[in-house]
This record gives sequence, structure tokens and C-alpha cells, in this order.
Amino acid sequence: MCGIFGIVADREQQLGPILIEAGQRLSYRGYDSVGCATLRDDGTIDLRKDVGKVDEVAARLRLSEMVGRRGIIQLRWATFGAPSRVNAQPHLDSDGDLVGAHNGNVVNNVELRQQFMAEGMTVRSTNDGESCVHAVERYVDRGYDMVEAIRRAYRDLEGDYAFVIGRVGEDRLYAIKKGSGLVAGLADGATCVSSDLPSILPLTRRILRVQDGEIVILWADRVELRRVEDGSPVEREVEEVTESMEVAEKGGYPHFMLKEIHEQPQVAGELLHLLEASPHVTPMVERMAAARHLYLVGCGTSYHACLLGAIYLARLAGRPAVPILAPQFIAQYGPAVGPRDVGVFVSQSGETKDVLNAVEVAQRQGMEVLGLVNVLGSTLMNESEHYLPLVCGYEISVPATKTFTNQAVAFLFLALRMGGHSTTDLAHLPEMLEETLAAVEPQVSALESALADRDDLYCLGYGLTYPIALEGALKLKEITYAHCEGMLSTEFKHGPLSAVEEGYPVLFVVGPEDVPLLVSGINETTTRGGRAIAIGEEDSRLRANAHDLIVLPPAGPLFNPLLAVLPLQLLAYRLSLSRGYDPDFPRNLSKTLTVD
Repeated sequence: MCGIFGIVADREQQLGPILIEAGQRLSYRGYDSVGCATLRDDGTIDLRKDVGKVDEVAARLRLSEMVGRRGIIQLRWATFGAPSRVNAQPHLDSDGDLVGAHNGNVVNNVELRQQFMAEGMTVRSTNDGESCVHAVERYVDRGYDMVEAIRRAYRDLEGDYAFVIGRVGEDRLYAIKKGSGLVAGLADGATCVSSDLPSILPLTRRILRVQDGEIVILWADRVELRRVEDGSPVEREVEEVTESMEVAEKGGYPHFMLKEIHEQPQVAGELLHLLEASPHVTPMVERMAAARHLYLVGCGTSYHACLLGAIYLARLAGRPAVPILAPQFIAQYGPAVGPRDVGVFVSQSGETKDVLNAVEVAQRQGMEVLGLVNVLGSTLMNESEHYLPLVCGYEISVPATKTFTNQAVAFLFLALRMGGHSTTDLAHLPEMLEETLAAVEPQVSALESALADRDDLYCLGYGLTYPIALEGALKLKEITYAHCEGMLSTEFKHGPLSAVEEGYPVLFVVGPEDVPLLVSGINETTTRGGRAIAIGEEDSRLRANAHDLIVLPPAGPLFNPLLAVLPLQLLAYRLSLSRGYDPDFPRNLSKTLTVD
């Protein structure tokens, strides 16, 4: 989830300090490299960029000294092209008279790069931000003005992105939005555009929120919006922002966890766009299908995604896979695996020590290592023979939410492809996630007071919802500090049922295929005085037998688990607040566990 900021001033000045501060205020989004460009009145572009954090790159490259009338800074979160100076943004066009940067993912980047090189353009990197610049260059070179060139480039660039671009000899910047965030600001003597509000608020609180399919043209004294469809002007009132800086960083949400829960529809859509166009999917599927034994290896939340992935692979591709916790993989399978075996290793950070230990053992045995990872340039990415990026952006809150969803979506996509099924229906998933969040939030809030003082509860699931029950229990433990045990519903009667007494809460995550079986479990709880809370699609049997029903939109068995995790995330969040804890930073835990 990169961050971009551009500014147009009414006179040439030292823009470096303004750009650095904007970058610092976007750094919460997560990044691996930084770059600045200024366009000077003498017709030159000063471009400086490198891998590293804002402060260290600023000191090393003396970014504060950069002068110009227009300037751009970009913080890059790598998806296309590993973190490096050449892949850092902004990027120049072939002749060095256009400069631009983007936020998002251009999923046909590989094909576009091949086209640009065939057309004689100078392509310096493997980064899709450079493809945005060349896509505009292509039409500028054919004689189109900048607005028309951007309109035509928009049709060539597939994916979700926003980008800003400037041209030597002009007095303006241009930006366009297609899926990724973009907001413009109007200050005294300057205008600016950014991925997010925090970088704009120190300069002005007068903003325009840019919509998808709109081009922004920024002069020092005004901002103009045009529709990409036909170039016609867009009229929109300037808005006065009242949020504090902290609220702005959280997108108006009180905590990063809630913000990241609500980002899940967007990041799932971005991942699906990438997977549909990715050349890495086919080799991943081929190696997984050809494996003697296939292992899905992770820890914590990532392990729960592996467990769900194993069920998807069995159902959709007839391919058995062994989901296994990374440390247990070493003891249980490490001595027996070999070159004909394949492991898919899953990690949000790509630096989880337990996972990397398992990778080391697998490689020593000659086993092929594949990766699902959110951080490009991480150790897991570098050790994987093939990998898929999860494109979730930076996840600040310690409890994983959007990374779990995209791990599960990636496994579902791979299973469909391996089984020869269409992935077309997955296009509806982001909308269904959005609908589910809207539907379940009030239902979860209604349960908050009944569960807030409970220190013990169970979360049960079966089949496809078993991994969701484990994940829901983990979230409740992480941030409420209550003991919640996730369990296969059919195992509950083999001992744990003895804990149930009057009012004891038991959560049941119910897939549409499994209602009769779960109704039996619900009654084992209610006949002993327990409170049964079902999470599932509307069903008269659940209504009749459970005390409470959190209703999910109808989605079918494959999508149901991806929707069912949302109310559990929200329930954990609400109960954490009720109990007086900070859900973003639970005690004793770290986002990335780099110790044994």
C-alpha cells in the first residue's frame, strides 16, 4: 500500500522539507523505499530515490535541498519488482521529461513492459509505477496533450491504482484515480494531491475527494477535475476537514484494527485482480499439483489460512494437502520429505522465525519451497522458488485481519485453478464482504453487553468453518484476554462439554451444508444451560435452536467461511473495547515474531 504526494507551488522554492514531512506522515502505510522528484523552472528534473526509511534516505540523499515549483514523493510498498533503488519511485519516461509515481497495482505490468520495450522506450525497472509513466509517454509521443494521453493510458493500465505525473515545461501536475485512494488539497500559494489525508493536513484543511475515473489537474492557485470517460469537467464543492491528524491516519476509524477490518473488501479485490493477471499462478499450481506430498505451513493466523486452504484444495482439486504448524513440520515431517515434495509457506511478514526455520529444513531435504507473503523483499520471498504477493499493504494492528482474508482468498483461487474451475465468481467476493460488514456490525454490537464480562467461552466450527472457529478464538484471546478455545464442533462432546453451565457462551460458526450437524451441537449446549450463539446464513433451524443468530448474507459453502470470519473479528474488537483494552497493541505480543 504505497503512498504518493505531489505539490504545485506558486514559485520555485525549497520543496524538499515539505516533501519529507509529507512522506513521514504517510509512513504509517508501510513501505520499503523512498523517492523524491522536483521539476525546476530551468526545465530539469531532480530525481533522488533509494531503499530505506524516509529519514535515512532523506539524510543520505540530502532530500531537504531539493528545489522546484512542483514536487512528488513516493513511499513504495513492493509488489512488482523487489525493493531496490532502480525499482523505487518516482520514475522518468524514456527522454526524462515526464516523471511520475503511483499507489496500487498495475496487474498487466509484465505485458506492458514488453510492449514498451518493443516500441523502443527505455524501461529501467520491473516496477509497475514506471509502466504508468510509459503508458502516458506512449500517447504524448503520438501528439496528444497530457489530459488526453492520461485518458488513453487509463484504458491500458489494468488493476487498482492512483498515480501522479508531471511534465517539463508546464506549470501543473496531473493525477488519476482507479481504485486506490486519492485526495486533493487547496492551500495558500499551493495545491497538493495525496494517497491520504495526513500528508495534506499540515498544509490545508480544504480538500476535494477524488472519485474513481477522475483526472485531477493541479495549478498553484486552483484544482480542476475531469472525467476520464470523456474529458468533461466535474463540479464538486471543496470540503473543510475537521479530523485530527491521528483520526486522519486511521481513515476516520478509532483504531487501526477496525480500519483494517473494513479494508478487507478492497484488498481482496486488489488481490483477485493481480491473481487473474499474474504469470506466477500457473507455475505455482503446476508444482503443487505434481507434488508427491503437499504441505501448507504457517503459524497462528497463517496456519488457520493453511487449514482452510487444505479443505479448498481437497474439495475443488481433489488434491490432498497437509496443513501443519511450522515448528511441528520440522519434527513430524522434516526427516521424511524430499525433492518430490512441495511446501507452501505462509507468512504475513515473511520474517516469522518459526516459518523460516521450517523453510531451512525443507531446503536441506531438497523440498521445493513456494511462498504466500505480504512483504516483498522479505526473507521468505527471497527463499521461495515461486511466490505470490498478498497485496494487503501494511497491517499496523497486531491482530491479523486483512492478511488472513487474502491468504484464504489466494488458496481458494489456487484450488479453483488447480481443479480446472472458473474463477469468475470470485469477482463478486469484495461486494459480498462489504455487504457482510454492513449487515453484521449492528448484530455484533447487540451481543457486546452479554459477553463483555465472560472470561471463558468456546468457538466451534465444522468442515470449512472449523478454521474460522480457530481464527475467531485466536482473535478473542489476543485482544480481550479472555480464554476462548476454538474446536471442531464434533469434539466438544468428547470432554469440553463438561465446562458448560448456566449462561456459558458457545459460538457456533455454521456453514450452509452443515446446519443439521451443528444443530445437534447447539442443543448439547442449550440443554445444559449454555448460551448458543450461531453465525451463519438465515435458517429457521438455527433460529429455533440457538439463543442468538448473527445472520450472514447467502453466499454458498465456498464463500461462507470468508464472510463468517468478519463478525468474529468485529466481536473481538468490540469486546476488547468493552473490557478496556487497546485492540491495536495487545500485551505480550508482537506483529512479527523473529525469535524461536
